[in-house]
Amino acid sequence: MGVDFSFEKPLWNKGFGAVAGVDEVGRGCFAGPVVAGCVVFARNSKFRFTNKEIRIDDSKKLTPRQRLRADGWIRQNAASWGIGEAPVSLINRLGMGKATKVAFRRAIAAAQKKLTINYLLIDAFYIPWVKGLRRKNQKAIINGDEKSFTIAAASIIAKVYRDGLMENLSKNKRFKIYGWENNKGYGTKKHRQAIKKYGLTRYHRKAFVKNFVSSKPSF
Repeated sequence: MGVDFSFEKPLWNKGFGAVAGVDEVGRGCFAGPVVAGCVVFARNSKFRFTNKEIRIDDSKKLTPRQRLRADGWIRQNAASWGIGEAPVSLINRLGMGKATKVAFRRAIAAAQKKLTINYLLIDAFYIPWVKGLRRKNQKAIINGDEKSFTIAAASIIAKVYRDGLMENLSKNKRFKIYGWENNKGYGTKKHRQAIKKYGLTRYHRKAFVKNFVSSKPSF
């Protein structure tokens, strides 16, 4: 059973013309921002993929090549899309839960620049303080990125965007030692060893790495 529009169709039938899927990536990382994606497809959308390289699914189930191709397809075919980012400084100050909701709201606001969203489908969470989209106009779906086409699409654009950020940061010779181009900021063995040896950077999340080294940034 793959992703489809099973959650979107009843809402379209009720008159919600702009149903957005929202998802985030990077919550469990040691370094880097948490990033959210928001995607809206036109009402009653139907897509048939003849190119096997295009696959819309939970971003974790796709290869990097598949994600890149899907990301391009989504940006071309969605009615609207947006990316929201909560930087490490915000994560360290507010905590992951609140920072993630900030990223959600920023992604939604970016997508709303093109159209007015009527309803939100979110992977697991409700999002407070979204103007015009209170809880009655939201549905939190457990493992939503494996079920809803729009949530899966949101997970893909967020993942591709965040991976690109971490790869670009890793090009800086000061940060190359942490292997972010490969681990994308997650706490792999190599990443943990580098933290113990070289300390933290301003891109590390204090609460996530406090068991390894002092939280005072080295550079």
